[in-house]
Amino acid sequence: MTDAADSPADDDTAGERRHDRLRRHATPGPRNSLWSWPEAKHPLRVALNYVVIVLARHSPSLRLKNWLLRRIGVTVGTGVSWGLESTPDVFWPELVTVDDDAVIGYDTTLLCHEFLQDEYRTGQVRIGRRAMVGAGTIVLPGVEIGDGAQVAANSLVTEDVPPGETWAGVPAEPVNRS
Repeated sequence: MTDAADSPADDDTAGERRHDRLRRHATPGPRNSLWSWPEAKHPLRVALNYVVIVLARHSPSLRLKNWLLRRIGVTVGTGVSWGLESTPDVFWPELVTVDDDAVIGYDTTLLCHEFLQDEYRTGQVRIGRRAMVGAGTIVLPGVEIGDGAQVAANSLVTEDVPPGETWAGVPAEPVNRS
């Protein structure tokens, strides 16, 4: 389904935007791209991912959450804390990386895909070392949240958050501390 021209952008490009890092997958046909999901990912794999994520979302044990999420391909560093009901991408969990000692807040969603009308897009999400992502936040595909960065609760992260910065809002923007 993916054309050779759909190769991902070079990750070493300085200043690139999240859209530049996304892989685009055309889905020709009369319906929107979500109808193509069974060709994009095997339905049994998605069902297994879903069951494991539901178990992880409701487990109070951080060790169990990390162990479960690693089983479906999420890269989980040492000491990562997932809040209750936080959700890595169900279709492409292998595109999620959460580095050491990061905190993913309650009911946060890390998306690695977006289904559009004529295509779907996939991209890695990386949460840096000791970064904190507040409760109810949504992180879009291709976004990197830098080491030690903080994202306020209920934010929509549509672009990279540089290391050590604090961002908030919909869409999330840098917080000015005057």
